[in-house]
Amino acid sequence: MSPQDPTQPQPPHGRERRHCLVDAVADSLAAEPALEAVTIDRSQRRVSVATLGKVQNPALGEALAASLQQAQEAGADPHCCLLEGAPDCRTCDLPVEPFARRGLTVTQAGQRTTVARATCPTAPRFWRWRDLPLPKVVPREVEIPEDDQHLEEWKWQLLAAGLCGALAWVAWRIGERPVALGFHLAAYLAGGWFAAQEVWERLRQRTLDVHFLMLAVAVGSASIGRWDEGSILLFLFSLSGALEHYALGRTQREIRSLFRDAPKVATLLEAGGQEREVPVDRLLPGQRLLLKPGAQFPVDAEVVKGRTAADEANLTGEATPVDKGIGDLVLAGTLNLWGVIEATVLRPARESALQKIVRLIREAQHLKAPSQRFTDKFGTRYTYGITGLTLVMFFVWWLAWDLPAFTSTATTRSAFYLAMTLLVVASPCALVLSIPSAVLAAIAWGARRGILFRGGAAVEKLAEVDVVALDKTGTLTTGELEVERIQSFPHGREAEVAGLAFSLERLSAHPLARAITRYGKQQGLSAVELERFESVTGLGLRAQWRGQPVLLGRREWLDGFCRQCRDESESRADSAGRCDFCGLLATVPAAGTGHSEVWLATRDLLGRILLQDGIRHQSRAVIADLRHAGLHPVVLTGDREAAAAALQSLLGLEDVRAELKPEQKLAAIRELSEAGRRVAMVGDGVNDAPSLAAAHVGVAMGARGSDAALEQAEIVLMHDRLENFVAAFRLSQRARRVIRQNLVVSLGTVALLVGGALAGTIPLTLGVIGHEGSTVIVVLNSLRLLLGGPPRAEPPRPAPAGTP
Repeated sequence: MSPQDPTQPQPPHGRERRHCLVDAVADSLAAEPALEAVTIDRSQRRVSVATLGKVQNPALGEALAASLQQAQEAGADPHCCLLEGAPDCRTCDLPVEPFARRGLTVTQAGQRTTVARATCPTAPRFWRWRDLPLPKVVPREVEIPEDDQHLEEWKWQLLAAGLCGALAWVAWRIGERPVALGFHLAAYLAGGWFAAQEVWERLRQRTLDVHFLMLAVAVGSASIGRWDEGSILLFLFSLSGALEHYALGRTQREIRSLFRDAPKVATLLEAGGQEREVPVDRLLPGQRLLLKPGAQFPVDAEVVKGRTAADEANLTGEATPVDKGIGDLVLAGTLNLWGVIEATVLRPARESALQKIVRLIREAQHLKAPSQRFTDKFGTRYTYGITGLTLVMFFVWWLAWDLPAFTSTATTRSAFYLAMTLLVVASPCALVLSIPSAVLAAIAWGARRGILFRGGAAVEKLAEVDVVALDKTGTLTTGELEVERIQSFPHGREAEVAGLAFSLERLSAHPLARAITRYGKQQGLSAVELERFESVTGLGLRAQWRGQPVLLGRREWLDGFCRQCRDESESRADSAGRCDFCGLLATVPAAGTGHSEVWLATRDLLGRILLQDGIRHQSRAVIADLRHAGLHPVVLTGDREAAAAALQSLLGLEDVRAELKPEQKLAAIRELSEAGRRVAMVGDGVNDAPSLAAAHVGVAMGARGSDAALEQAEIVLMHDRLENFVAAFRLSQRARRVIRQNLVVSLGTVALLVGGALAGTIPLTLGVIGHEGSTVIVVLNSLRLLLGGPPRAEPPRPAPAGTP
């Protein structure tokens, strides 16, 4: 059997404890940084969530429901009180210690169970509680996702539109005979079926929209004997509705194709080498997996044996396979191309990069652009306004212009006919669709290429920026230290230095230790047996090897050790106890700018490991592309002046500000904003979160970005592909152009047709064709955002006065 994770609740003595849904609540707290506590009241069927301050995030409840669902599918205790329809409710036998190791507390009082983060006694005073209904946990197999139904709805709408058109044509061919009325009624039923459902839903909410206007015009046309024109209206309206749903459905399919056919089971390697199939959502960090060619990686994991290449196109948009060897990261949802490898699970499936994308996209689809929010409000008010205007104009044409009220003649149209024409041409169909169709298409295009817009506002706002502030570590650089070279004194013993350093550092979690451990695994180094291992806080590591002390750490620590060694030997008036490396240490020059160094010393060996945070190979090209697009790059870093100067020289930067604390970065962003600049901040760490929030647009590096940075960012670049920022900027520009084109088409068509309708010169048939035609044009124009390769940039904009 594989070793159990000590952080997970273990069975009580004498029997197995089935997975309780309280464990799922604990997992939700671990996955959602905004949550502070969750209380479940079984008697009231209610769950209360606590956050630190006011957090408006409906996804918290969705995430909790998803955790409960996954726990039930993974085999939760059927008697658990949180399950819907549990046969009997018994008090959960919850061991406290495992939850404490996870930094959580669990308290039970009758029918109430509270899981909270371990914190100071005063913190709960600042929690804000919000009540939610306890999610019903039912098997997924009996659910039919509503979104899937909507994805296919356009086919039925297209069929209904086709029937409407065919029946209307037959009725027109028949002419004035009585049987034509039956075909007209059938055409009305087919063309108005889906619109009537929408109107009924709106009426239940006590609102009106364009569907009501179209049905009203169709009924009005029939009431004055204009069946043909009413049928044409319903045919074109239902056809444009089908095209609209097709466009939105394609956008959804573009996004869903990123996550199709995700693996449900994984091959677990147990301690004795046996293989066992287990559900992906039950994998725990530290477990070892066997991964075969042609299959998707089930979770984020680290390669520990073998070599392969991964297709990461669905996460990053990069078509070139990425080589993977020992120590490399493989991401859930990407494809193992050719190698058989073994990998260690890094995090549960729900915390993978793939699930991070899913959550961000779900949020993005519900966050509207500012202009879209305006058109939504405008559309509703406009519907009421145009209905009132139509009623007024009916009386004006009838009473003031002395037109017939309802009966048209060969030479004169009735006031009611003109009112119906005005109602059609003034309806805001194309206007309402002009922005959301373009925004959703842009979100889908970006998601396919590793660019996640967290809502329509980001799509619009990014095109407005003229300054790009970039963090250094993790943004322009990889953010991961790499071993550049190993030195030994005397020369020739570099392998011994590497082996000892690997043996010591594999027991530490320091960033320098991770780099050396990764290097050791890639080189296939074997760990040697060490005794009396000790970590000296802030200085390094110490152990015994073959009876001799081994030191690994900072140069200053070794200097102090040498001084102590020298003092002791002088007090004995001999040099027998003096270490051989003490004399060598003073002769070795310090590491160059941009390097970190780790020293290793034994009595007869001195070694140095030089590490460097490498600059991303695409950083220079990105800086050049930013300038070509008319953007001014600024680097804000907390690194030393010397490291910032080296970066400035390598990348040809003009404005680099070093040794900045988080509050100083924030001040720099505010200074640029107060000077009239629109700033996009690109960062990845907790220290970047305030600047991301203050910037006009916050952009986070997604693969290694902290939760705080991802929470504040409006755009996420998955897999840390910095060049995708330029693609996102160009996409935003293109989306803005499409939105403007849509608005010109929709508003221009309405203005032209309304003018003709008020003058009484446009027949109803022409008004219907013009109105519905503009709607179709807007939808098809938005679909252009899904086609082709990277969008081309707009011509560079002149920099404002005073730009450096």
